[in-house]
Amino acid sequence: MAKGKASEDELISNIIAGIEEVKGLEIQLLDLREIENTVCSYFLICTGTSNTHVSAIVSSINKTVSKNIHEKPFHTEGESLAEWVLIDYVNIVVHVFQRATREHYNIEGLWGDAVTTEIEMKY
Repeated sequence: MAKGKASEDELISNIIAGIEEVKGLEIQLLDLREIENTVCSYFLICTGTSNTHVSAIVSSINKTVSKNIHEKPFHTEGESLAEWVLIDYVNIVVHVFQRATREHYNIEGLWGDAVTTEIEMKY
């Protein structure tokens, strides 16, 4: 790990804090570390209720992570439509979905071998 880089646990907890700040829904952490040929260690998935809510969640994640642990995403996709935004922090990939899009793509089902943790929302 590079000097000054946040741990995966710190990054996960800050991403979750960013989601909770704007009341993101149905937060799940998928642990992919025991699955062969995965591109990252974790998926963090949540749901927003509208394009505006999805955008607010993404913005809150970026601000919280940047402010608290000085990390920026490697890449972000899908912000213009805000139906499914992917935020790539290399070892942790965040998926922020609108409900219908989340149900359609069923990431949790596709990665059914992952250890899944439901995150208790604090609100």
